[in-house]
Amino acid sequence: MNKIGLIAGNGTFPVEFAKAAKLKDLEVIAVAHEGETVPELAQWVDAIFWIKVGQLGKMIDIFKKQGVRDVLMAGGIKKTRMFSGGMPDLRGAAFLARMLYNKDDSLLRGVAAELESEGITVRESTLYLESILAPAGVLTRRNPTKDEWKDLEFGWQMAKEVGKLDIGQTVLVKDRAVLAVEAIEGTDEAIRRGGRLCGKGAVVVKVCKPDQDLRFDLPAAGIETIKTMKEVKASCLAVEAGKTIILDRETVVKEADKAGIAIVGVEEKSFTSTGKH
Repeated sequence: MNKIGLIAGNGTFPVEFAKAAKLKDLEVIAVAHEGETVPELAQWVDAIFWIKVGQLGKMIDIFKKQGVRDVLMAGGIKKTRMFSGGMPDLRGAAFLARMLYNKDDSLLRGVAAELESEGITVRESTLYLESILAPAGVLTRRNPTKDEWKDLEFGWQMAKEVGKLDIGQTVLVKDRAVLAVEAIEGTDEAIRRGGRLCGKGAVVVKVCKPDQDLRFDLPAAGIETIKTMKEVKASCLAVEAGKTIILDRETVVKEADKAGIAIVGVEEKSFTSTGKH
């Protein structure tokens, strides 16, 4: 493989992938989304084509004309854009009409199936980027307190149950009570909403869905996550080790340390029946 297609969403993930792909001497052909993808991406790819959210037919045509046989999805698309600001073409509209539910995994698996029906293989989203996945253990100077660990374990269980329903990947908890569940508004807004309810000390738990398709929509945390937590005085961030993307980890940990926020990468086996860690 000497050419890769990049379906670029928002955030810095598409840029990080493009940089890593260039180090592998790959030609990167990007399809970017207006109002979502950062313009900076153009500096790191060999060609970039801009489309509106929902222009599935146009995306497929671009990749086929460019001779792209392998693609990956990097970065999200704000779910609210499905209801406002999207402009599907004929193929996109027909695809949406066939979908029974506008759930994350249903839509993304459906898009992947459309691409693969045209001979375009969808690869895992962390291709060449295994180093950006969260490691297990405490990443910051501060460890979670005993109470935060209890909230973390409770939040993990709740987040996994919410994940089974394909609603979101993040919950906020305090004193073993759920303050907010991420839905269509996204992680940062869920943190703000839940954080306002408890004043300070909320624990943010972000996990992979139990049946997560690793080709897309892996949970991700970054500098904006920490800034939003600082804004509402949330105290601890727990992410699923090995299955959560942390972009620019060094900067994220530095900002968390400044704010007194603990970050921990958690595995299922981190929890015991006694609740000890």
